[in-house]
Order: sequence, then structure tokens, then C-alpha cells
Amino acid sequence: MQPLAGTLVVDFTRYLPGAYATRELVRLGARVVRVEPPDGDPMRGTATAWDTALRAGTESVVCELPREADFARALCGRADVVLEGFRPGVAERLGIGAADVPPSVVYCSITGFGSSGRHARRAAHDLNYLGWAGVLEDTAAALPPVQIADLAAGALGAVVQVLAALLERHRTGRGTHVVVSMTHRAHDLVAHRLGGEPVPRMLTGGLACYRVYDTGDARHLTVAALEPKFFRHLCEVVEQPELAERQYEEDQEALAAALAAIFATRPLAYWLDLFDPEDVCVGPVWSREEAADELGRAPEPEAVPLGAHTDAWHRELELS
Repeated sequence: MQPLAGTLVVDFTRYLPGAYATRELVRLGARVVRVEPPDGDPMRGTATAWDTALRAGTESVVCELPREADFARALCGRADVVLEGFRPGVAERLGIGAADVPPSVVYCSITGFGSSGRHARRAAHDLNYLGWAGVLEDTAAALPPVQIADLAAGALGAVVQVLAALLERHRTGRGTHVVVSMTHRAHDLVAHRLGGEPVPRMLTGGLACYRVYDTGDARHLTVAALEPKFFRHLCEVVEQPELAERQYEEDQEALAAALAAIFATRPLAYWLDLFDPEDVCVGPVWSREEAADELGRAPEPEAVPLGAHTDAWHRELELS
């Protein structure tokens, strides 16, 4: 499906949030023009493989702002969607603010803390947003394995808002300015827990039946047998049926220690073979390479050279 075929996205963002958002829009069929400064998006140099993977299929246009603001606004005049990820007020100062684009454009600002409030202009990155949002409460000082605020709250949050705004434009003909706060949307991911939960830290280490265990070959096994029927069957498969009655006992660490002792006796492959035909919630901790082999590798992305499409767009817009 290519539901966004014929949709032009002009992208002024830098780093992960915008790149991941536009990668998803490309996947849905959009044409994405990435507007970069003369020295390129910093991610080209700091994380080249990430940049290549996330920016495949886009176009690169070099534009020095604010000096070439006319060129940038001309691009925006052709756009259906404009994305920017500057701190509030910067896009306006560069001449590419929401008021500088046609009223039919869906204009999306990916921000750290929103467009107003005492933190609006604060410098921060993913880890800061997650800390402000309360996401790290259970697991600090451990670092999260992915950039949750950048990718889930910011990028996918922006994609949802953009798609909804495009639907609204289809009905009314009018664009809109949507503002995505990575901190606020990250907080949304944990806000349902504010009213309490059956077991403290239920899905972040509080339950023995929902943990990662070491195996005998220093690999790891994921156990997520939350429902009693799954945990009971797991205990039967490992020939320790008496453990099933302890699933929600107060001393979860004692139960976890018993399970850890069992899983430490055999290598990961043994446990995967044992559980494979069984109806239990158990799996491996694959490496990224193993996961790619298991799930199917995407085609090798091709790097988009910096400014490769600049001249073509100048000619098309008759600004050369």
C-alpha cells in the first residue's frame, strides 16, 4: 500500500526524530525532500549508518538559511507537509515558520517540551525527555535500549498527527500546525500507571514471571508468562509444577531465584527447542544481527549524497 503516493513532504529536521518520521512517511509512499545546511545534517557524520538507513529513498537539497529562505519557502509552497524540529521561534527566525507556508500545508513541529511553558526552549536530548516524563523511574540508572522519546513519542507521534491532519485537510482543504512534544508524549506512555497497578513495577521487574533470565551459555531468555495458564504450563514443561502456585506470592525474588537456577542449567538453544512447540510466552534475546536474519533483512539502503537534488529543484522552481 502506498496511501501517501503523490504527497510531498519537505523536511527541515535533524537527527533521529525527523529522520525516523520521514522514513515512515516514505514507507507509506510520500516523496520526501530533505533540506540540509551546506555541511549536511550532523547525523551524516556522527552516525553515518543510521543516516543512510533512515534517509534512504529521500531527496537531499542544500539550502543555507536564512540566506536562501526564498528557495526554502518556494519548496514549502509545493509541499503537502512540512516538518521541522527546531526549538520554538527558530524556524520563524529562519523564514520557514508556520506562517511562512501556504494555509493548505500541514506543518508539524517536533519539539522537546512543546511550544510554550518554562522548558520550551530548553536544550535536551532523548534521555532528558524520558527523565522529565517519568519513564525512567523504574529502571534508572540503566539506560533504555532504544531512544523512546525520539522514536516513539517524537517520530511516530508526529506521523500520527500528520496523517490525521492530512485526513482533515482532505475534508476541509485547510492545513494546520501540529506541535509534538517528545516529553509530553513520552509521559503519555506511562501516564496510565498513575492510578496504581496490581503489583509495583509489574512489567519492569516486579514479577518473576515477566523477566529476562540468564541461560547456561551466558545468553538470555525472555519470560512473559503473565496469565496463570501460561505460567502453569511453563512450570510443567520445566518439570517444576509446584512453582505455578507461587506466581503472585509476595516474595517474588525467591520465585525468580528458583526460575533463574533452572534456566542457568542449559544453553539458550536447549530452552528454545524445549519451548518451541509449547503454548507459553518464552523467547530469546537475539542480537540485532540474529533478529534481522530471523525477521527478514531489509534491502541494503543506498546513501543519498548531500545536495544531490538541489539543482533539479532550483530548476523546477525557476530560482536558479
